[in-house]
Amino acid sequence: MKKLLSIFILIMMILAISANLIFAETETPAQPEVVQPQSKLDTGDTAWMIVATALVMLMTVPGLALFYGGLAKRKDVLNTIAMSFVTYCIVSFLWVFYGYTLTFSGDVAGIIGHLDKVFLSGVKVDSLQGTIPEVLFSIFQLTFAAITVALISGAYIERMKFSAWVLFSILWMSLVYVPVAHWVWGGGFLAKMGALDFAGGTVVHINAGIAALVGVLILGKRKNTLLVPNNLTLVAIGAALLWFGWFGFNAGSAVASNGLAAQAFINTNTATAVAALAWMFTEWAVTKKPTVLGLASGMIAGLVAITPAAGFVNIVGSVIIGAVAGFICYFSVTSMKPKIGYDDALDVFGIHGVAGILGAILTGVFADPAINEAGKGLLYGNPGQLWTQTIAVLITIVYTGIMTALIFLVIRIFMKIRVSEEEEIIGLDSSQHSERAYNL
Repeated sequence: MKKLLSIFILIMMILAISANLIFAETETPAQPEVVQPQSKLDTGDTAWMIVATALVMLMTVPGLALFYGGLAKRKDVLNTIAMSFVTYCIVSFLWVFYGYTLTFSGDVAGIIGHLDKVFLSGVKVDSLQGTIPEVLFSIFQLTFAAITVALISGAYIERMKFSAWVLFSILWMSLVYVPVAHWVWGGGFLAKMGALDFAGGTVVHINAGIAALVGVLILGKRKNTLLVPNNLTLVAIGAALLWFGWFGFNAGSAVASNGLAAQAFINTNTATAVAALAWMFTEWAVTKKPTVLGLASGMIAGLVAITPAAGFVNIVGSVIIGAVAGFICYFSVTSMKPKIGYDDALDVFGIHGVAGILGAILTGVFADPAINEAGKGLLYGNPGQLWTQTIAVLITIVYTGIMTALIFLVIRIFMKIRVSEEEEIIGLDSSQHSERAYNL
């Protein structure tokens, strides 16, 4: 009960700080309304975005849950799955509470939004965001917030207390995801600077990857750091569901049923396929055996890398981005991690962090104005875009790294973060949930 009360107090503190920031500002001119004067509901766009939203939800539960669950040790499967499930539930509540309004309602000094849409206040059935209902836009963005937090769990599994993960999810979504999403997508300072991120290279993948790296450095290594997947069939199913759902993630980010959505769709598929092949052939050359896990890992690397670029690059750009991601991420997982010595259990940083950085920067190279006039990269006469992308990446890395470390320090005030050595040895399914995944 004390822990729940502490969590509630922390949420109230977050809201109070946000409110103080907003109302301490000098009077700011009223921001333009989300709804444009001539906005009109488009039923085709609305139908597509409902489907896209469901696809992105599918990415977290069951896609990511099965992918991570299959990779975990046999004694930690349910705990790993539970981390994704509980995160989706937590973010679903907090997003409609204050996440949406602080991300997408107005702008205060380029840092955060207003609190005028708490619990979607003022978001009516006929309120529009472009050509779709605003409430649909809100839940579409909710699914992005949920999977971003859930992605981080893959780095922390097999050692983090479930109660600590619950509190981490609340604080990280509130203090890291919401501000960064506002900076890039909600009219914040990175958007004003011209940073390009079509579907979440900085907001989702760099954000999650850096949080993963910082968190594992603070948590310390597991007793057994070997990757011992309990069920590669689940991994393959989870990876396939992620690929399938990612079409909603990337093509849905056009927020319309149009040619840009179709371009993002084919770019996503192409980059993913090329990255999977690049990883497979690299692994085949190095180890003399291609693996299913390698194919699945290459798929994820390609999906991540193309995410910021999906609605900005042409097919050639998507092929190059996929190939680079598959090749480099193979070595970031198999060479960089053991040399540096951090224990990122499921390679969240090595794949999401590294591929997210690659994709965000390469967007500044390959962004083709013939695909999307909002983006013009180095190869099309705008070298400044590459610099802008690099600055956006660096800002995200620094902010996320510092805030993640501070969040861990705060959690330590209220509870232990790691399970005991005995609990880790018997497995978190038993020690945290009193359950077993397999009763055979």
